[in-house]
Amino acid sequence: MPNDTLSPALPPHLPPSARSRVRRAAERAHYDEATVHAIVDAAWVCHVAFADGDNVLCIPTASWRVGHTLYVHGSNGSRMMKRLAEGAPACVTITHLDGLVMARSAFSHSMNYRSVVIHGCFSVVAEADKPAVLDALMDHIAPGRREHARAPDASELKATTVLGIPLFEAAAKIRDWGPRDKDEDLALPVWAGVLPLREQRLPAVAESGFDGPAPRYVDLWSHG
Repeated sequence: MPNDTLSPALPPHLPPSARSRVRRAAERAHYDEATVHAIVDAAWVCHVAFADGDNVLCIPTASWRVGHTLYVHGSNGSRMMKRLAEGAPACVTITHLDGLVMARSAFSHSMNYRSVVIHGCFSVVAEADKPAVLDALMDHIAPGRREHARAPDASELKATTVLGIPLFEAAAKIRDWGPRDKDEDLALPVWAGVLPLREQRLPAVAESGFDGPAPRYVDLWSHG
């Protein structure tokens, strides 16, 4: 992703805050910038939890990173955009499921995963900075796509709220190993191991109305 000129530089390894410190299964925690960024960059969607009066909501939305900031966007009329723009505290989560861990006992079954939890408040991206931040979204979807797609016009930009949350209070949590059964269960005649999972890119499905060759990023999509 491009470097972020809209937020202050952060050190590559941040001490966890009281909110971001992983307490349960703390040996799975990672606080370094490289791990957090890699998990964020592999995602298309995050889940944003926030309070709205007496209600607590958790809403999935497209997300992308520029430097040390995670961005989301939506309609000016969106309840989530309104509350977050007002400064409502938020908790953002991203999870990739990598496998089902099959243990010898039902109690010891688990999952392999990579996850990030981010605490903080979102800030509104200034009108002058919106085009560059939204260009980064297009680059996240497919590098080179913004050179082909029509750029947002003034009315579309005005109707869109873009928000960013710093990756200052962020913690990654990873499990990537097999089952850990109790010693007394190891001799049980039960299959144990991992059923791996992965996201698969399928061949592109073209819309009618364009007779030219597919862009390179489309040709490469199912090979990525």
